[in-house]
Amino acid sequence: METAKRHIRASSAKQGVSEKTGRDRTLSDRVYESILGMIVSGEIPVGAKLPTEHALSDQLEVSRPVLRQALKQLREDGVIVSRQGSGSFVQQRPEGAVLDFAPVGSIADIQRTFEFRTAIESEAAYLAALRRSDEDMHRLSVALAELDRCVHDGSLGVDEDEEFHRAVCAASDNQYFVAARTSMKRNILTGMNLTRNLSLTKPQDRLEMVQKEHHAIFNAIEQRNAGASRAAMRAHVDNARRRVFEGPLI
Repeated sequence: METAKRHIRASSAKQGVSEKTGRDRTLSDRVYESILGMIVSGEIPVGAKLPTEHALSDQLEVSRPVLRQALKQLREDGVIVSRQGSGSFVQQRPEGAVLDFAPVGSIADIQRTFEFRTAIESEAAYLAALRRSDEDMHRLSVALAELDRCVHDGSLGVDEDEEFHRAVCAASDNQYFVAARTSMKRNILTGMNLTRNLSLTKPQDRLEMVQKEHHAIFNAIEQRNAGASRAAMRAHVDNARRRVFEGPLI
């Protein structure tokens, strides 16, 4: 706990944000990551009750509102659950390697990026199925083949993954999807790097399962099935989030 406290103090001092709401939000992210780290490490195991808000705020040297914001995010992510009159309990233990591959200060942002991608890319896939051209399908086919090669070779494939998802947005024939995604490219690549690194630590069938999701998106767009395209993309991005923060999927 003392290590987590020092991490929060150092991160807060380094940020140097003058606006109160910006500072509080950044600090709550640090608290979120510190508590997540305690859960991932097993310091607070699945099923265990978290210390009281009073105890946590004292131990981490943060205000109760900042702590509550971090706990709210942990609840929304399915990591903890609150039971009325009993407190908060650990519900899920995220992948242990998440703290090894995710840059410091990025975990909370990765969660928000997944939310952004779910909203943007599922609608882009919907429109892509309605508007895609032969040229779009060729680009998607090449990107999918490159991802197949990465799975076969056991390579990371972040750039290839990014190209496939960018190609879906481009096939929507709406430049604003591409622009919105480009504005978040750094965050998206951070998340992709994390998820694909985690997949490489798993048996081969993990990568193959992820690739089946890409194929489902491609097939739905090729068949001009807009509803299936949206559903396949939404499932894929949400599954990526769940594989990081909720552990292995069956």
